[in-house]
Amino acid sequence: MRIRYAKRGRLRFTSHRDFSRAFERALVRARIPMAYSSGFNPHPRISYAGASPTGAASEAEYLEISVTQVLDPTKVTQALDRGLPPGLDIVRVEVAEPGALADRLQASCWEIELPGVSPQEAQHAVAGFLGEAEVLVERMTKSGIRRFDARRPVIRLAATAAESGDQPRCAILRLVVRHETPAVRPDDVLTALRTVASLTPPVPPKVTRLAQGPLEQENGAVADPLAPARACDGDAAGA
Repeated sequence: MRIRYAKRGRLRFTSHRDFSRAFERALVRARIPMAYSSGFNPHPRISYAGASPTGAASEAEYLEISVTQVLDPTKVTQALDRGLPPGLDIVRVEVAEPGALADRLQASCWEIELPGVSPQEAQHAVAGFLGEAEVLVERMTKSGIRRFDARRPVIRLAATAAESGDQPRCAILRLVVRHETPAVRPDDVLTALRTVASLTPPVPPKVTRLAQGPLEQENGAVADPLAPARACDGDAAGA
């Protein structure tokens, strides 16, 4: 079964390890008949795909579980959601189709709130970024500092004003980025904007993943990875 879940509010600071522990406890509470790996120390068969960075909120995280009997997706959704703390929310459960879930997660749509940055400043920086053929950034990895191009995987990037009047100086970036290796994350794009246009938000930005799934080549939108394969290309996920 394939599961879409969200990380909201303060729970966006939950690490992948913290979430996996909470989710395994929720499986026990929900009495899900899990399939287990073979060997001396068997584990429940759970496959995580495309996890967001710690500190980023998300409406579109995905994982897959193997079960030993046919289950009602609606009942699984309700049972698992009751077993997780508020802020880690089960959004949807579907019976898995053939093929790897990870292969359908080709791109992500992100929203980045920039308090203290005017829409005009953000639009100027975005125009400078999109006008470059290559923007190199550096990031510390487990194997040391790695340098890579943050421009090539970006399919779409636009800046608008926040809809709420409570923050007159708050730009909103909407980003669609193709999944590559190494993965280009929103903080890499913000580093690139600082490089090309000296855009430096005065307070930490709030980052939310809105969608991830198949990339629609004709319009750069992100489709629903849980939709049937025959309809996946036409069902956009609001990106």
